[in-house]
Amino acid sequence: MPVSCSRLLFPSLALLFPFATALSAADSPPIKVGVLGLDNYQAVAFTQLFHDPKAVGDLAGIRVVAAFPAGSPDIEESVRELPKWQKDIQTYGVKIVDSVDILLSQVDAVMIMSIDGRAHREQAKAVILAGKPLYIGRPMVAKLEDAIAIFSLAKEKNVPVFSCSQHRYSPGFIGMKNHEEVGDVLGCDVYGGCPREPHHPDLVWHGIHGIETLYSIMGPGCVSVTRASTDTADVVTGIWKDGRIGTYRAILKGPPKYSATVFGAKGVSTAGIYGHGVPVKGIVPTNDRYMGYEATAIQIGKFFKTKVSPVTPEETTEVFAFIAAADESKGQGGAPVKIEGVLEKARGK
Repeated sequence: MPVSCSRLLFPSLALLFPFATALSAADSPPIKVGVLGLDNYQAVAFTQLFHDPKAVGDLAGIRVVAAFPAGSPDIEESVRELPKWQKDIQTYGVKIVDSVDILLSQVDAVMIMSIDGRAHREQAKAVILAGKPLYIGRPMVAKLEDAIAIFSLAKEKNVPVFSCSQHRYSPGFIGMKNHEEVGDVLGCDVYGGCPREPHHPDLVWHGIHGIETLYSIMGPGCVSVTRASTDTADVVTGIWKDGRIGTYRAILKGPPKYSATVFGAKGVSTAGIYGHGVPVKGIVPTNDRYMGYEATAIQIGKFFKTKVSPVTPEETTEVFAFIAAADESKGQGGAPVKIEGVLEKARGK
């Protein structure tokens, strides 16, 4: 029986269609990203990951095209690091521009990478008013009021905003949320180095890493915070609305290690090491693929493509309310401080 032309052609088209789709996706223009602030190594780290010729998935299709080298003359680290990272980021073909307005005119999305949380409210305002999706590196802000203001403006203008510490998505930390050997998380004790910067609250500068790890594992819902403080360490204890307890130990003296102990319905386990995977039977992997900045870069790439933040504004706001409540507790000699009361005060209610 003769074979029709249509029966010959249609299978060929069906076979070719996936390749045509792949070619179309590869040929689509990349999302052009601008960097605001260059005194933070993360600006270079994320650019390197997005520009990797072998980048796939959510890392692919993102190009950092321009940067405005904002810095802070009263922060020693900013003054020291800015020239170095400005030079390095240009090796990836990133153009240095003279103003935020010029930056915004050349990009589709923005990453605020300046290390000074005090500057982020005004920097974010310019980006949001320009209608550009925005990622803000750590620390998002230096005070709770600024986080509330940024998210309020973003909601009003319908502009997506996302912020997190790079520790939030470290596989060995976020992977403890559904760890088969731990089960439902009943509590968590996080610890990490906590060097301070005089223009920021004690727990914001590097303490944000440990506190975000706590929230990554526990989830939101803290209602009350107490803080014990000495020259050796700070220990902040949060009580969640369902009765669970989570703590953060800020290491002020001794090696600044970052990890946690997680208590669950099935068992108890360490959370492993920053950048590596979850422990198996208590054994922490160290020879697996290191995912330090890459884990967060994947989330940023997905955010710029979908315009949906992986962390809700409410949870990020609660993180900074947790810090503010911890500061109040320290000032009150370790007395419990309600998260809701801190939020109401910050909102001017």
